[in-house]
Amino acid sequence: MNRANRIEPRTLKGFRDYLPHMMIPRERIIDTSRRVYRSYGFSPIDTPALEYLEILTGKGGEETDKQLYRFQDPGERWVGMRFDLTVPLARFVAQHIGELGTPFKRYHIATVWRGENTQHGRYREFMQCDFDTIGTKSVAADIETALVMHDLLRAVGFEQFRIHVNDRTVLSGLLEKVGLAAHSAPVLRAIDKLSKLGAEKVANEMIATAGATPHQADEILQMVTLTGGNQRVLAALEPLVAGNATGEAGVARLREILAATAAAGVPDGRIVLDVSIARGLDYYTGVVYETFLEQLPKLGSVCSGGRYDNLAGLYTDQELPGIGASLGLDRLLAGMEELEMIERVSTPAEVFIPYFAADQLHAYLRLAAQVRRAGFGAEVYPEAKRLGQQLKYADRRGFRVALVMGENELAENVCQVKLLATGGTSTVSLAGDAADLIAELRRLLAAPG
Repeated sequence: MNRANRIEPRTLKGFRDYLPHMMIPRERIIDTSRRVYRSYGFSPIDTPALEYLEILTGKGGEETDKQLYRFQDPGERWVGMRFDLTVPLARFVAQHIGELGTPFKRYHIATVWRGENTQHGRYREFMQCDFDTIGTKSVAADIETALVMHDLLRAVGFEQFRIHVNDRTVLSGLLEKVGLAAHSAPVLRAIDKLSKLGAEKVANEMIATAGATPHQADEILQMVTLTGGNQRVLAALEPLVAGNATGEAGVARLREILAATAAAGVPDGRIVLDVSIARGLDYYTGVVYETFLEQLPKLGSVCSGGRYDNLAGLYTDQELPGIGASLGLDRLLAGMEELEMIERVSTPAEVFIPYFAADQLHAYLRLAAQVRRAGFGAEVYPEAKRLGQQLKYADRRGFRVALVMGENELAENVCQVKLLATGGTSTVSLAGDAADLIAELRRLLAAPG
């Protein structure tokens, strides 16, 4: 092709390619998420990447509407690419609830798109690992959500993290007391920026967007800047909402969530009452969660969610309250990369089989088949080349073991088992369907069996 006609290979801003050394741990997190969700009884679903635009707009707030990827399809219908998995879920349950029944527990692992400003760990195309419970307002579902988040982060490999919890109804109670109940959405959006903007700028935003007086803004900030241990914050909240049924119910729910998660074995200090979090999306109505890695506080929340009791009501007359959370897969992966938790491995197979006896391809393929039947991944090099050259290939891609068979080994029906990390080598018989070899691989790799 003429050099002038070549297309420059590049990716769009906010989008990224995943090379094998990043895609392998990404898939491992996805598999872990599935395993944890299934252990709690959540069932898989899927929905289209595209929805009618009216399904998506007005659900996440004005800022989210600006970030929507939208266009007219060939049928001249206005459509949008989903910005999260919760709004499509609300449409999904409204459409299928007669068949699903309640409570309905689902998980959904899929890609979403938001045209927002990019930063470390934040992309315009990213994957969410969601789980939700639909059809109950029970505090048991709120508690279970926290437990799933806790088990999920531990299963991925983290111990130094904190789940921050709040309940929007506590703040709603205060807003009712100070006369700002009709302006809760802009107030909540302002509070959600507290960690970024600081108290003074948040107060100014509440005054500008919600019509709050300086005194009202001060009362709200007095609540959302409370700090201390969980019991101390609960005790400080009670007088602020005393006499307001909405706020009192929110405090009681928070108290029960903290007590129940402790009874279920969550370590002390792992779940933190944080009245400053509100979650920026408009559809949240009650308890909200955000999870932070203690070693990377500036990374932002890696697993967030909350209760949304009115969202499905936009699509059906049936009351379908919901609660759930989402693991931000790509942000978590960025954190793991920064913490050097990702081993640079470019192959999912553990076993490498060099091909250097040119006329013995069938023997190498037969050995690989025996290894795979035992539950290991195995790759045969496709060309007969010098052994050293092939072992460099194996080391570069992160294979753990090489099974070396030259002319002598083939004649004696044995195999050299080479541990690539150390260079240690042993010779093992291949008799009896390679039973000795399989036993040695299980010992070296601690693999199934």
